[in-house]
Amino acid sequence: MRAFILICLLQTSLSGWAAEHLHQSIDRLISAKAQGATAPTSDDSEFFRRVQLDFSGTIPKASEVRAFLKNKSPDKRTKLIDQLLGRDTFAAHWTDRLTVMLLERQNLGKVTEEEWRGYLTKVLKGKPEWDVMAREMIAATGRGEARPAMKFLGAANHHEMTEGIAQLFLGMDLKCAKCHDHPSVDDWKQEHYWGLFTYLNQTKLGTNSKDKQTYLVEGLATKKVEFQSVFETEKKNTGPRLPGGKEIAIPTFEKGQEFEEPASDGLPAVPKFRPRELLARNLTAKDNTYFVRNSVNRFWFLMMGRGLVHPLDEVHGKNPPSHPALLDLLAKEFVAHGFDMKWLLREIALSESYQRSSRLSAKPKSVKAASYRTAHPKALTPEQLLNAVLKATGNLEKVRAMKVDPDAEKFDRKGYFTGTNLDLPPSLDEIRAIFVQTYGNPPGEAEVDFMPGLNKSLFLMNDKLIIHWLKPHEGNLIERLTKMKTAEAIAEELYLSVLARFPTEDEEATTDNYLKRNENRREGALGDLAWALLNSAEFRLNH
Repeated sequence: MRAFILICLLQTSLSGWAAEHLHQSIDRLISAKAQGATAPTSDDSEFFRRVQLDFSGTIPKASEVRAFLKNKSPDKRTKLIDQLLGRDTFAAHWTDRLTVMLLERQNLGKVTEEEWRGYLTKVLKGKPEWDVMAREMIAATGRGEARPAMKFLGAANHHEMTEGIAQLFLGMDLKCAKCHDHPSVDDWKQEHYWGLFTYLNQTKLGTNSKDKQTYLVEGLATKKVEFQSVFETEKKNTGPRLPGGKEIAIPTFEKGQEFEEPASDGLPAVPKFRPRELLARNLTAKDNTYFVRNSVNRFWFLMMGRGLVHPLDEVHGKNPPSHPALLDLLAKEFVAHGFDMKWLLREIALSESYQRSSRLSAKPKSVKAASYRTAHPKALTPEQLLNAVLKATGNLEKVRAMKVDPDAEKFDRKGYFTGTNLDLPPSLDEIRAIFVQTYGNPPGEAEVDFMPGLNKSLFLMNDKLIIHWLKPHEGNLIERLTKMKTAEAIAEELYLSVLARFPTEDEEATTDNYLKRNENRREGALGDLAWALLNSAEFRLNH
């Protein structure tokens, strides 16, 4: 009888575990290693701003904050997450995020940025499957609907392709392994570098003589690649080989049987053995743990502000994940759900770990970021910051409507930064370029950690654009504030518009006192108050 009861209890327990959603498992595994109190759940305004920035790339309007705070539905957060995932703004924002992650602000290859963004946006509006996207980028030829995916491989520089694929899709910074085994990471060998290289060394650009388009083509692979360590005299060789995988034999064909299609229109013949195509298929396979774990680690980072393995391109034995069981579970479930990006992001957003406050109610001396006991504050990307400033100041629609005079001289961006050009930028694209140049990393550098800088702080404080937007213009924030009679109403509109929350009593009192002291310059004082909030850490961070 006791055995029967025990079996029943075990079955009940196991069925409960089987029914556990991923977001519940996330919280269970994070809590198990917390080693201290976790922060309480974020209040509605904190959560609302955070998820809007993460899924739409901007802050909400004051009216949207008011509506969300008034909504008493117990499932309003879940409904909001689902709504945001289905909007065009999600596709636009995550096009930005993936572009910066994959291209690192480099203008690679012959595909235009508009074509690349159009490709990503179309995929993200539907059901984006990450393995399919990665496969299209690696196997890209330039033919068919996925033509823009070839931008990832750029000009087909063999070493750049090898290093980029290793870093971005496997979490391995193999640059050092080009010349020798990695000096400090025992897991990374020279053969890993050259095994990947051998998949790619037949790829080159070709131009079609009819349509004048550039394509990625593969030459005929006939032998292994030879390599040698700078510290050794012995030479080695390898065929195509994934890290942790078996070497692929390069097949031999009878003379005249090597090609699947003959040369035509200025493009070379298509060989039967195409190693880059094999790489795309094998690297993105569901049983390639390097790819799967790296993928979920990067999406976790984009949502949580820190990877379970951090830095992101240091996935090796000496840098273990903070939560190994969680990383394994995320990888397993991502595969089980067909590499569905939106599903994974949704589950992370539904977790209490994501929805925690960025502040503990208790006051310990320090909290390790890797514990996820609090929400990890994330610096706004240049694109998020621009969107947030325009939304907060109420100038978004006016800036979007700006039209460039086709007969005007090209805007002198360098002069704008040096002070020799006193004109304001004439278009949203030019304004975006200024924000990216100020707040982004140089091309080729990953944007992972918050990098404060004097120029970044001074830009928000003193730039002509910011000062211009903080003057009253039709329909903008300052113009709206000038029409309000009471300091209480002004403070409420100001804080909801800029910080997406209601002001505290102290903040209302500060607003009232400042306006009374500056009655003779009311418009300027209102701009000053908005300027102070724009320059606060609370605005600059997604917290």
